[in-house]
Amino acid sequence: MPEYFETRERALLGSRYDELYRPLTETAARGVTVNGLRCAPEAFAAGAGIALQPSPFCKQAFLAPAEFRPGRHPWHHAGVFYAQEPSAASAAPLLGVEPGMKVCDLCAAPGGKSSQLAAALQGKGLLLANEYVAARAEILRQNLERMGVDNAIVTNETPARLAETLPGYFDRVLVDAPCSGEGMFRKEPAALAQHSEALVRQCAALASGILDAAAELLAPGGVLVFSTCTFSPEEDEAQVAAFLTRHPEFVQQDLSGVGFGRPGEANRAPETPGFSAEFCRRIWPADGGEGHFIARLQKRPDAPQAELPRAGRPAKKGKARENKSRGGAAASAEAWRSFAAEYFPHLAGRTVEIPGELVVLPPDDMPNLGRLHVLWAGLMAGRVQKGRFVPSHALFMAMGAQCTNRENLTLSDPRTLAWLRGEEIDAATAQNGWCAVCVDGFPLGCGKVSGGRIKNHYPKALRMLG
Repeated sequence: MPEYFETRERALLGSRYDELYRPLTETAARGVTVNGLRCAPEAFAAGAGIALQPSPFCKQAFLAPAEFRPGRHPWHHAGVFYAQEPSAASAAPLLGVEPGMKVCDLCAAPGGKSSQLAAALQGKGLLLANEYVAARAEILRQNLERMGVDNAIVTNETPARLAETLPGYFDRVLVDAPCSGEGMFRKEPAALAQHSEALVRQCAALASGILDAAAELLAPGGVLVFSTCTFSPEEDEAQVAAFLTRHPEFVQQDLSGVGFGRPGEANRAPETPGFSAEFCRRIWPADGGEGHFIARLQKRPDAPQAELPRAGRPAKKGKARENKSRGGAAASAEAWRSFAAEYFPHLAGRTVEIPGELVVLPPDDMPNLGRLHVLWAGLMAGRVQKGRFVPSHALFMAMGAQCTNRENLTLSDPRTLAWLRGEEIDAATAQNGWCAVCVDGFPLGCGKVSGGRIKNHYPKALRMLG
């Protein structure tokens, strides 16, 4: 351990240091969180063919064997589960998300917590998943696509710009703050190598600004969950205490009944009106996870309601251009409706946007995003090329189980791995034309059937080699 870290923690914990920092297992625990958009945890445990144990931190999660390789499992490709450090699955459920809510995950990459929030929404309402680092924002988008999320907006923005654009808009906000990563020392050697007292101070200052933006984004009566994977006072208890001092419109909520972890540490924050370390939750290595800190705060229902800015320019969506030709847009919409009527009848009546040659199904409750940098919003159904609609991988990952033409595979079917390697496979249940390829009912993208064979359209970048 770094000298600064150990000296600090021994001073704070005294004789409890060795107890709390002694992990339950020799190697970092592996965890999987089940995607509630695909199946229930019980069905996953019964059918995945993995030796699993229930996670103490989340009802939708399990502990997996150390030798488990998630990327080799077809259900991972089908978005049935997300590989996630066990204690990391604890924070998102504490937001209490329900279908129909507007939810913001302010520091969302790589997407594990966002996928949990999307599953809680069950396709109703809106999830805005934001990531400041562009490369990580693209990984976030890809993961939400794999998990079949169709009601999300993925942004690559600063929290401050989001707060300026959407003040008071969200019912729930999650801040899984960028931190010094002290809970990742065993799992990620880079976290150990780069750790320093200066990094702790830097991360604490960064998270403070993010929390201020989260406070502005939240509607009166809304709930904010703040979490880190570190142990430092400045980033955890002291951070929450300072937030409550700056924001008297918030009250701290009691997490002592969640059923996992231990209370926060009173000697890690100054005595502050309205703040209770007992109400926080800490997961130590001795509790079975690598480490997590969580606090839950509610904005008072009588807090002033912010006004949304007036309508501005439409949001930028990647490199898509607006379709200037009304005739072109109408023809593209008709090509989509014709395709949807044959393969996805339940989508044929949905409102679509036609930026350029793309066909997009926006979220039902789409806010005005002004000049924000938006990677994607809703579901990219596909594109129209030479008058014909070509469906996207994302469409089949979100809706493949409802496609009228499906090829049904199983885990034991040799065609499943062949498909994930990018090979053509024989058609047994699918008819000529576009088809969804599913494993045990879960989507693995799309193919095109001709002469009893399915041409593979599984994206090359996602294929399982070897």
